Amino acid sequence: MLNIGCHLSSSNGFVAMAQNAISIGANTFQYFTRNPRGGRAKEIDHDDLKKFLEIGKNNNFTSIIAHAPYTMNLCSSDEKIRIYSKNLLKDDIEKTELIPNVYYNLHPGSHTGQGVKTGINQISASINEIITKSQNTILLLETMAGKGSEIGGNFEEIAAIINQINIKEKIGVCFDTCHVYDSGYDIVNNLENVLEKFDKIIGISKLKVVHLNDSKNICGSKKDRHEKIGQGNIGLNGIINIIKNKYLRNLIFILETPQENLNGYKDEISNIKNHLN
Repeated sequence: MLNIGCHLSSSNGFVAMAQNAISIGANTFQYFTRNPRGGRAKEIDHDDLKKFLEIGKNNNFTSIIAHAPYTMNLCSSDEKIRIYSKNLLKDDIEKTELIPNVYYNLHPGSHTGQGVKTGINQISASINEIITKSQNTILLLETMAGKGSEIGGNFEEIAAIINQINIKEKIGVCFDTCHVYDSGYDIVNNLENVLEKFDKIIGISKLKVVHLNDSKNICGSKKDRHEKIGQGNIGLNGIINIIKNKYLRNLIFILETPQENLNGYKDEISNIKNHLN
């Protein structure tokens, strides 16, 4: 079974997101925990969440993904931003704990001139302060394109963070196809080799979710520009090969392609499913 969805607006609650997902042929979705540029998170409506869980059960939903806002930076050179980010992460996890089988996706952060080693140490230390053995939420470190001072632009940096996490069973990886391609891993011509490298450096068991995006840019550009499926440099065949790969086919795929409305995602999901038959 293909587990696929897209990023949806959370403004009208979980039931609305579930209904939108079903309308486009999806059985999961991703949502921002709050405004992606910052701000307070809305309190979770327990009645809405209860109804959503029933809808999900009746429609064979898999796990959903909560996405951290872009303002989170656990390795900023500004201590105030690091403290803000830790508080934000703690608050978000308290909310995701109300949702069974949820993943929480975050960008590792940007070291803003401190250097990669310092950035990695700060990220792992912050996560260690907050996660607990009893929590259900699994944190996902997203692979990044490597632009500027981003941490996570290669597998070694992701592995270095995970290696310093005390409760390793509460952390995994989200593999963003556009980011990985833009960072220099040729998943079009050498997908198997890239995944074998991932397995050797990080461990394929840590891979939980795939952000399924085509790329406006060439491999190694380090620019991070998503494109509609089949209209970028990864291409439709490249995307289908990713979904069919033995390491990836049972994972959750989330579309983050630039669309004007839900019909765009509906067409992409339909096109993908047709090419899998």
